[in-house]
Amino acid sequence: MLTMTGRSVQLCDRKPRRDFLTIGSLALGGLSLPQLLQAEDRAGVHSSHKSVIMIYLTGGPPHLDMVDLKPNAPSEIRGEFQPISTNVPGVQISELMPRVASMMDKFSIIRSLVGAEERHSSFQCVTGRMFRSQPLGGWPEIGSVLSRLGGPVDPAVPPAIDLSMAMEHQPYNLPGAGFLGMAHTPFKPSGDALQNMVLNGIDARRLADRGSLLAGLDRFRREADQKAELMDNSFAQQALGILSSSRLVEALDLTREDPQVRARYGQDDPNCLPYSSKGYQAHMSKFLAARRLVEAGARCVTVAFADFDWHGANFANGRKVIPLLDQGLAALVSDLHERGLDKDVSVVVWGEFSRTPVINKDAGRDHWPKVTFAMLAGGGMRTGQVIGETNRLGEEAVARPTGYPEVFATLYHNLGIDLRNTTIPDLSGRPMYLTESHEPIRELIQRSVKL
Repeated sequence: MLTMTGRSVQLCDRKPRRDFLTIGSLALGGLSLPQLLQAEDRAGVHSSHKSVIMIYLTGGPPHLDMVDLKPNAPSEIRGEFQPISTNVPGVQISELMPRVASMMDKFSIIRSLVGAEERHSSFQCVTGRMFRSQPLGGWPEIGSVLSRLGGPVDPAVPPAIDLSMAMEHQPYNLPGAGFLGMAHTPFKPSGDALQNMVLNGIDARRLADRGSLLAGLDRFRREADQKAELMDNSFAQQALGILSSSRLVEALDLTREDPQVRARYGQDDPNCLPYSSKGYQAHMSKFLAARRLVEAGARCVTVAFADFDWHGANFANGRKVIPLLDQGLAALVSDLHERGLDKDVSVVVWGEFSRTPVINKDAGRDHWPKVTFAMLAGGGMRTGQVIGETNRLGEEAVARPTGYPEVFATLYHNLGIDLRNTTIPDLSGRPMYLTESHEPIRELIQRSVKL
């Protein structure tokens, strides 16, 4: 057997194990990858190129300073930033987001997102579920669900990829596959779960060394071919393909991108915040990598961006971070449209909750789970609109309250998944629906689609 090993990791059952990927027995206590592929083929599950890019804004982004400004509110609420008009008549957003404003027709904003748990955690954003109510093993994140349902689009590219940086506050880091198990854990090119992308001596730190990387891949491919001869079936060949191809490495190699396109995304800023050294960084290149990975065949790519937990210096930090988000997000969505991917790739941007309307004594905003926001693009959705409304002080939703499960139902709808008739088994074999809501957000759906 061929095995990739990494550091010891803590899994959902709290037992430390070696992080591994083994040809022939990929799943812990479950089916091997060849068996999974064979079962999916018998069940008529075929690859599609629909995908999701999720931008997780850690810490709780302030709706009143980004997409729901209240210029007529008292000064202790409205803050220092001014609203600007967008290219959609009647819609305004923050002056710190001029690029997104100029292409608002390609975005939709939900200003009335409700039901947030007051937890500094990625959990609700990536699972659509409440942390406090979980089955044995835990709820899986969306990338793991798509891995389980569809498998790889391309045998050389993992269906779910986590580009988020390793963050000091552990709950910010993505929760993983939950009850679906290790076979569907999103691939992380770097970080705690798989610090070394080891292929017989090749690791992520050597991505820039193209000569040695390609030589190592060639050596690994020859060995993999020898193993495949013993397996003698196409599904084993596909399993080996995930490890033996350089397609994933090439997608992550941004030097292959047009320099003008790279420049559009901006430069990484590892020091955009005083505490960026703890992992909360503004990596602009992750937006570009996400686009390249969905083009290569990933079904779900997740990116965590910076940190918005600004109990103090809200406006000073906002001036540093929000324009970077504006640039990366505008570049990503423009790129998707220019490449004809806007119907197939859904983009969602959100955080775990928002910030208080009232500014505190330290010029910061505190936690505010009563209402928050989401931005959506692509996926064939109806864009150029605002959904929902908050009251005059931005305290609560007064029109069209929308929950996290509805957003997830919309993403699954965009992927062509029939939520009423699609389930995944938990650890006891009980079928579980993918989300609590089976109805997508009606305002975002172009037309009735038979799934």
